[in-house]
Amino acid sequence: MKLKYFSKEEFDCNCSSCKEKGGTGDNMDLDFLLMLDKARDISGVPFKINSGYRCPEHNKKVGGVKTSSHKNIPCNASDISTKDSVTRFKILKALLEVGFIRIGIGETFIHCDTDTDKKSSEVLWTYY
Repeated sequence: MKLKYFSKEEFDCNCSSCKEKGGTGDNMDLDFLLMLDKARDISGVPFKINSGYRCPEHNKKVGGVKTSSHKNIPCNASDISTKDSVTRFKILKALLEVGFIRIGIGETFIHCDTDTDKKSSEVLWTYY
């Protein structure tokens, strides 16, 4: 199935060694991407992906927790840039509408994942 708003490259690991190899966005879970694509459609605002899949080294470098969903293969997590409170609200509302049940709110991003393997569901947390 084709995504309307995203390419898998947007979810590539951001570390230099992974960028040289390329294609780490292929580690993304298709069902997760379809949900995100639907949320993007509903929100009516562009989603800039700050982080999708992360290799273990990059996750450690950026301060990600050992159990980070960004390291899963298939990966079912992403961080979406939010530039202001109006955009943050539209993105959050759309994520909830399509069924995301694990969401983290930061000052400049929203984290969403579908990782319920040994993790709580129906949770909303902050990074403040």
